[in-house]
Formats: sequence, structure tokens, C-alpha cells
Amino acid sequence: MLLPDNIHPELSIYYNGSIVLEELKIKEKQPVFDLYQRVKNKNDMSFPTFMLSLDWLYLIDLAIIDKNGWVELCS
Repeated sequence: MLLPDNIHPELSIYYNGSIVLEELKIKEKQPVFDLYQRVKNKNDMSFPTFMLSLDWLYLIDLAIIDKNGWVELCS
């Protein structure tokens, strides 16, 4: 859910996308599962929520995933 009206804001894709983005700012290119482990350790994010967050970051041109499974911050 992008903008929740009846749940906690920390469950929104906007919020979770910002957590993923913070990790990508620390290290601009990393494997998908390494990034997920870092995000999960800080925020206890589920994998489907993580993937939706990556989709959101891709749609707004902030991150890409290459064919080898590396997530990279767009500049």
C-alpha cells in the first residue's frame, strides 16, 4: 500500500522504500539478498515488502537491478 489510511505508516511502501534507499546510499551497489539482510536487520521488513519497495524505487528511477541480481543506486 502506497499511502495507508488505516494502518501504521511504517508499513507503507514509501517508508520502507526510504529504508532501502538509506542502505543504498551507504553502499551504492550490492547483491539483492545482501541488501535485504541489511534492511531486515534494521527494520524487520518482510521479503514481499522489500521487493515492492525495490519496485517503487525502480519506478521513480532511484534504483535498478541488473541481470546478475545487483541493486544499484541511480545517479
